[in-house]
Amino acid sequence: MTFRTLDDATDLAGKTALVRVDFNVPMEGGKVTDDTRLRVALPTIEKLRNAGAKVALLAHFDRPKGQRVPSMSLKPVVDDLEQLVGGPVRFADDCVGDEAKSVLADLDAGGVVLLENVRFHAGEEKNDPAFAKQLAELGDIYVNDAFSAAHRAHASTEGLARLLPAYAGESMRRELEALDAALGNPVKPVLGIVGGAKVSTKLDLLQNLVGKLDRLAIGGGMANTFLYAQGVDIGGSLAERDMADTARAILAEAEAKGCEILLPIDVVVSTEVKPGAETRTVLAREPIGDEEKILDAGPLTAEKLIKAMALSKTLIWNGPLGVFEVPPFDAATVRAARAAAELVKANALIAVAGGGDTVAAMHHAGVVDDMTFVSTAGGAFLEWMEGKPLPGVEALNA
Repeated sequence: MTFRTLDDATDLAGKTALVRVDFNVPMEGGKVTDDTRLRVALPTIEKLRNAGAKVALLAHFDRPKGQRVPSMSLKPVVDDLEQLVGGPVRFADDCVGDEAKSVLADLDAGGVVLLENVRFHAGEEKNDPAFAKQLAELGDIYVNDAFSAAHRAHASTEGLARLLPAYAGESMRRELEALDAALGNPVKPVLGIVGGAKVSTKLDLLQNLVGKLDRLAIGGGMANTFLYAQGVDIGGSLAERDMADTARAILAEAEAKGCEILLPIDVVVSTEVKPGAETRTVLAREPIGDEEKILDAGPLTAEKLIKAMALSKTLIWNGPLGVFEVPPFDAATVRAARAAAELVKANALIAVAGGGDTVAAMHHAGVVDDMTFVSTAGGAFLEWMEGKPLPGVEALNA
């Protein structure tokens, strides 16, 4: 995997860098409630400012569907961004045209401007060449620092990259390097953990992974479907019973490709999903009551998974092992996550996690800072794991 980074960009003094960032932050009452995505952009902003470039930030917020929706303006982000940048951040009331050009013309070298929501223009999501050209008129180089939007072929993620010298920002570079280390060119053996509710939503993922991994552990509601497909009595558990044939086909494909599938060998069951619910742990192949539901992997399963981690050099993780949001059904996820973190700290494992509930699960286990990399990219992370090309990344190929 080769892509251009800011280390490849030269003579940036006085030039304008159009930087695609992900500022689709949680907001409440016009205030940012979580500035994580703002912080992620700081290394790229700082690197460009230190090189003497003007920094023009492109971002979307929510889904205005090509209309100017005042409640979806990026303007409320400016105050928080100024605090993080440690200096003034200008705001342009549009991302193209005279308004944007005027603000950029008045900006000093090293200055920062946030341009208004690119999705206020219908041409953004249509990847309209004319709109991409309008964006390109504002800058000298393009920097994509929004991996989370890289699976979208939009004007500010793909079209613009074809019109200007294009580079990966620092966050994008780190994400791509981590994913390459986890799945592109990993140190073997490689273990995957895939959890979550449904096989149907992760079919492409499973089919791609069984051809790339040495071992694949399946957890969450997905595991119930696989157990059901093998004739196990799963009581009233969440499962896609109509996907049994598909599950058996995936097991057969994994065997043919030499990928060992790890399914739960014991499970935690209960009749209700609530904090502190009464539970019992049974072997996975033991029948359970019609009212009982499998809500977590059991301690024997967690132990087997931890042993598999110890035998691996690389771990890629997507999805929890149980209903981790509701203790005590978080036990297996927390135990496995903490074991992975300890192996990372001992330099015995490269562990990359991401997508959907995975980030929340890692936070819950208190290991986000101890893993090799935790991606917050959601859909883009999942499509990468599925082996699909990402338009925003393809456009950066050197």
